[in-house]
Amino acid sequence: MILSCNDIKKSFGVKNILSNITFNINEKDRVALVGVNGAGKSTLFKIIVGEISKDSGDINIPKNTKIGYFSQNLNLNENNLVFDELLTVFSQIINMEFKLRELEQKMEIYKDEELNLIIKEYDKISTYLSENNSFDYNSRIKGVLKGLGFTEDDFYKEIKFLSGGQKTRVALGKILLEEPDILLLDEPTNHLDIKSIQWLENFLKSYSKALFIISHDRYFLNKIVNKVIELENTKSTIYNGNYSDYAEKKHIAREIMLKHYLNQQKEIKKQEEVIKKLRSYNREKFVKRAESREKLLDKMEKIEKPDNLPDQMRLSLSPKKESGNDVLIVEILSKSFDFNLFNNISFDIKKGDKVALIGANGIGKTTLIKMIMEKTSIDNGSIKLGSNVVIGYYDQEQQNLNLDKTIFDEISDTYPNLKNEEIRNALAVFVFTGDDVFKKISTLSGGEKGRVALAKIMLSNANFLILDEPTNHLDMVSKEILEDAIKNYTGTCIYISHDRFFINNTATKVMELTKNKMNIYLGNYDYYLEKCEQKEIISENIKSKEISDNKMDWKAQKEAQAEARKKENAIKKLEQEIENIESKINEANEKLALEEVYTNPYKSKEIYEEKTKLEEELNILYDKWESLA
Repeated sequence: MILSCNDIKKSFGVKNILSNITFNINEKDRVALVGVNGAGKSTLFKIIVGEISKDSGDINIPKNTKIGYFSQNLNLNENNLVFDELLTVFSQIINMEFKLRELEQKMEIYKDEELNLIIKEYDKISTYLSENNSFDYNSRIKGVLKGLGFTEDDFYKEIKFLSGGQKTRVALGKILLEEPDILLLDEPTNHLDIKSIQWLENFLKSYSKALFIISHDRYFLNKIVNKVIELENTKSTIYNGNYSDYAEKKHIAREIMLKHYLNQQKEIKKQEEVIKKLRSYNREKFVKRAESREKLLDKMEKIEKPDNLPDQMRLSLSPKKESGNDVLIVEILSKSFDFNLFNNISFDIKKGDKVALIGANGIGKTTLIKMIMEKTSIDNGSIKLGSNVVIGYYDQEQQNLNLDKTIFDEISDTYPNLKNEEIRNALAVFVFTGDDVFKKISTLSGGEKGRVALAKIMLSNANFLILDEPTNHLDMVSKEILEDAIKNYTGTCIYISHDRFFINNTATKVMELTKNKMNIYLGNYDYYLEKCEQKEIISENIKSKEISDNKMDWKAQKEAQAEARKKENAIKKLEQEIENIESKINEANEKLALEEVYTNPYKSKEIYEEKTKLEEELNILYDKWESLA
């Protein structure tokens, strides 16, 4: 066990935030902490790391346990370069390396016993560095920075000149490199594009120590965690499995609780009717029996009514005015600022499409949206809206709500011609039912305000919704409600989002913006991933073939070179043999010219036959030489 929380309680003033929070985390656990906005998730993290005090309860962490805590409150030296800031993680190792250099210099000076002591210290430090994989920290820093979306040019920028999102990524990279025994991550996927989130997933999957994560990214949690701790109504409940397992178990538990609640309400109503009837007899014995039943009712432990479930609301919103079939046509679109943003982008959107626009941070997604809305100029190309298309735009920062009004009044004042029933039905889509509709907007959470703003847009004349990061700052319940609203919306929608779970549940088309092309995938996020994997396989096969062809070319070249050398050697050998035989033939001719030979028939015949034989061999060698040369 690496972390144990027992009966943790925390209040701010009269507001109780946490009560009876109890759980354990073991050394290799991967745990998600979930709950609606304001449930106390970040408060619990701050209590664990000692940033704020608890009111009561116990937190047990083994001695010498290294805790890493990543939050939106950054702890960076803004005067450092990006690379140098991450280098501070390895300051102890760098000092050890300096120590090794010093010892190497001393080895050249000292002798005998002093030298032996220096060598012993040198070996000790070298062994430590080797066993802890400490020599590759430069490549590890580069790998983490690139994984989090930084270019090599970014490595050497001062932190103070970075954007807020970039600074957050630097802080995340720093904590990842520290490799603590338990890593507490508060919304680690904020400010990351999809590619960087995928990299972070792979990094954390291979992380050998404990993880404790707050995140609203359900796709991310599904990939990483094996346990979910939910904070709800100040209490904690533990579920084994990933996010989808938790959601299913939670749904079943709520259904059971709702059934128990309804049964209890039925029993209470029945008892109240009996009590009323007994009292109506107006006799002492009946009154006493009524009072006895009332006492039993008072002692009954009341079951709280479960919150509204998102999937209980299956209403759909339809635009007041239908668009034509062609909603948007974009042709050969280009945009530059001080640099080239994107070129030759073409695509179209049809009525009823639910389009997810994805791409790397800084590629121009928001710029493209602004060009569609005529808020940013076009350099080249064209953007055409179809007939009867009315745009409705939403982002988390531009909700245009009157905080002093109730939810109901905000809608009815904006659309005075709507009947009360129509307003209630529209709000029910976003799970505002019963007396909830009379809550003041100023009392709502960020997610609830976002839902009211979306309801306003969907009730407008708009039939083409453009949503910029609609799930940002939404808790999971609000995200699920938004998903249902988008899925059941009969108009057209394009949105920018890094929330892969949201994309998977709502998109009928995924468009990936790159510098020179819009890649279009006619399906949801899983379909997009499948097609990307197919492309990678094809690309790898092409590369493998090219490598194989190159290997074949190299092999053929080497074989040809070997053959040429072999041929050259054979020619040299033949020429040497020819030279030897010609020398022997010359010797035979010289012998035949001697008097003692030509006057001796036997001797001259022997030499002549030898010479004839040599000449035959010479002719054969000449033929071979000609064939090779």
